[in-house]
Amino acid sequence: MEPSQSEMNILSNGKSLELGQDVSVPVKLLPEEDQNGSQAVRYDDPDAGLESEGFLPSADGKKPVRFTDFEGKTSFGMSVFNLGNAIMGSGILGLAYAMANTGILLFLFLLTAVAALSSYSIHLLLKASGIVGIRAYEQLGYRAFGTPGKMAAGIAITLQNIGAMSSYLYIVKSELPLVIQAFLKADPNSDLWYLNGNYLVIMVSASVILPLALMKQLGYLGYTSGFSLSCMVFFLTAVIYKKFQIPCPFEEFSANSTAAHLGANASGHGSSAAADLEDAAAAHCFPRMITMNWQTAYTIPILAFAFVCHPEVLPIYTELRNPTKRKMQKVSNISILVMYCMYFLAALFGYLTFYDNVESELLHTYNRIDPYDTLILCVRVAVLTAVTLTVPIVLFPVRRAIQHMLFATKSFSWLRHVAIALILLTFINMLVIFAPNILGIFGIIGATSAPCLIFIFPAVFYMRIVPKTDEPTKSLPKILAACFAALGVSFMVMSLSFIIIDWTTGAGLAAGGH
Repeated sequence: MEPSQSEMNILSNGKSLELGQDVSVPVKLLPEEDQNGSQAVRYDDPDAGLESEGFLPSADGKKPVRFTDFEGKTSFGMSVFNLGNAIMGSGILGLAYAMANTGILLFLFLLTAVAALSSYSIHLLLKASGIVGIRAYEQLGYRAFGTPGKMAAGIAITLQNIGAMSSYLYIVKSELPLVIQAFLKADPNSDLWYLNGNYLVIMVSASVILPLALMKQLGYLGYTSGFSLSCMVFFLTAVIYKKFQIPCPFEEFSANSTAAHLGANASGHGSSAAADLEDAAAAHCFPRMITMNWQTAYTIPILAFAFVCHPEVLPIYTELRNPTKRKMQKVSNISILVMYCMYFLAALFGYLTFYDNVESELLHTYNRIDPYDTLILCVRVAVLTAVTLTVPIVLFPVRRAIQHMLFATKSFSWLRHVAIALILLTFINMLVIFAPNILGIFGIIGATSAPCLIFIFPAVFYMRIVPKTDEPTKSLPKILAACFAALGVSFMVMSLSFIIIDWTTGAGLAAGGH
């Protein structure tokens, strides 16, 4: 006997599946027939009917669009590029400083642990998403805790990603004028408009970021993501090359003009003192395997947030061609592995170049040797390009969160799509231009929203969404999820404590986060 339409399994990507056919992802029977033959939606929420329409074939046999998504067309490679670009942040510039304050072995242990935890967190998100058949972070919150869960997830994504975008544009504002000045050999005290960071950040936002942010699908940014990652590979290559070119201890650029004069007029006692100073400097040119100091504690949140990409995971999953949980987990694992290798190599060779003299921003340390070095100037351009091309990737989840919070029942509208992007970029540019000390506030935001998105929300959503019939509360997977959520709370408390200590003592969180 042929199965009726109501007896067919409906996959989460909108494709119907006959009974007996192999299934590689969790499935869900969204519509249930009552005794009168009418369909009743399983979940009691106002959006459920709208969402279920995206899973069922329409009358003409075509699969309608869910939310503001489309049928997945993004290739596996492009998805890896997009997620890798979402992971890669400006924090890579501070990892060498983090290694100087942890030692090579402790840094490697912490980085490995964070990468593994990030992969596990994505596993929780994907499993919860597969059970309810939706791929939106905010809707997972709705399924787990109703409207409060949906709003909490949306607000956390919005705050976290606005902070990330602002930090990227701060880099453009501060670094781009210096690069132009070095290339043109311009007077740093001149009032030329193209050396004004405020003008430059507006121009970059309008000419590069906005057009990319107006694209309807995130998958189209795979090409720019690939180019952005290529820029960071160039940065890594230059760091490795400079390790074998710069001697240790290195000579300060500002001291070059006076070194010969001091050497010619120094007495025998002075020469002895200079030799002692050189010996003391050379003593610092040896790597440390494990280092424990006050700054060591500050590096833990930096490493913990180095793999923040969770708001982008589900949108990328939605647009993946022929999506399955296993395929998306593979995309995530490859992206995390590539970023793990790049993070470690950049930290290792940056640290082995300058050792204890490395600064919190690695490129600033190279400036101490030669601010007009052509290779380093090209590297700075590459880093600026990479962070600029990352902004549109980070903007997509914010726009999606706003749409789910405010326009959940509305169909896609180009006017709303463009308006949200314009408002977000205008707001972020105003923050960067008029609030030079806003980074402290973003520190608070990052210390609260990032642990929620990485640790707490994936774990508690998983515990609430996965049925007890499948996994009892005292089962090992749910116990591990509970421990994971507790770890996230610990990270939040620790990060907030560090920021409070920073504000009260002026110690400063030396290296930036993601």
